[in-house]
Amino acid sequence: MNTESAIGDGADKDDNVPSSLPLNHRFLEPEKAIKTITDMALWEKSEAYMEYTGFIATLNEAIKGKPLSVDCKISENVKKILKLLDEIDKMIDEYPPIEQPQRFGNVAFRDWLQHVKSNTTQLLQEALHLKLHLAIPEIKVYLEESFGNATRIDYGTGHEMAFVMFLCCLYKIGDLKEEDNVATVFLIFTKYLNIARKLQKTYKMEPAGSHGVWSLDDYQFIPFIWGSAQLIDQPRIYPPGKFLEEEIINKYADEYMFLSCIKYIKEVKTGPFAEHSNQLWSISAVGSWTKINQGLIKMYKKEVLAKFPVIQHVLFGSLLPIRRFPINH
Repeated sequence: MNTESAIGDGADKDDNVPSSLPLNHRFLEPEKAIKTITDMALWEKSEAYMEYTGFIATLNEAIKGKPLSVDCKISENVKKILKLLDEIDKMIDEYPPIEQPQRFGNVAFRDWLQHVKSNTTQLLQEALHLKLHLAIPEIKVYLEESFGNATRIDYGTGHEMAFVMFLCCLYKIGDLKEEDNVATVFLIFTKYLNIARKLQKTYKMEPAGSHGVWSLDDYQFIPFIWGSAQLIDQPRIYPPGKFLEEEIINKYADEYMFLSCIKYIKEVKTGPFAEHSNQLWSISAVGSWTKINQGLIKMYKKEVLAKFPVIQHVLFGSLLPIRRFPINH
């Protein structure tokens, strides 16, 4: 059952609420809404879909041609979200993998995730302005879904999507603003990506519903989209096929997300790149980073956002609602 809370309840209307939401906005605990394949049409016409894809496109635009080391504004609110992620990162060290017969899916992950979930409310209370605390029951669910599934001990693009939805919600409630766009990708999302990789390695997590060599990566997709945007008009990594060269990977992996992804794949997979990462091998032949970026956005919509096995797990609340996107024509 949905639990509701309102920004306006018990608050003085003269108080400065740092939010883009109306004062009487009612938050909802997010729930699944896509129960059958026929429900996919609801998703693709929903406000949540438009908000989510628009959010990815907006941040994509903000980081075009910029290396990770670019001098960007780091607001106090960005610092607080980074601190929250630091705390979550440290918790991994408190739950080392245990000795077990099976190689994959270390059960210590379940204890770690349970510990994270028991602390998310407090972490978000510390990270958010007091007037935004009413949003916590809604947005914390996205954060908790960002790190993998406790039953299957797996991680995939649906979990990555939950984190991007969490970021989108932070913008919707006014915690993050347009001036934070670059820092959101380069600092917050990069920090999240490092945590996801640490979890994958520490607990030997299975890829969730992986397409194997036919997908970009067993675990991630978004860093390839935003990472390719970074490389637009970058003469040092042109033509795009250069991203396969060891020298380029080692030199620029810390500056460009796309190359850090390639480096990570090469660390965790063995054998010829063309065999274990066929899609990326094919992309290397495309003539420009702009075309790669546009192609990856289309591929993401088709291979992730249009797939029922992923979308059946998506949660919808007041900030990312399943209701139909209003057409103002």
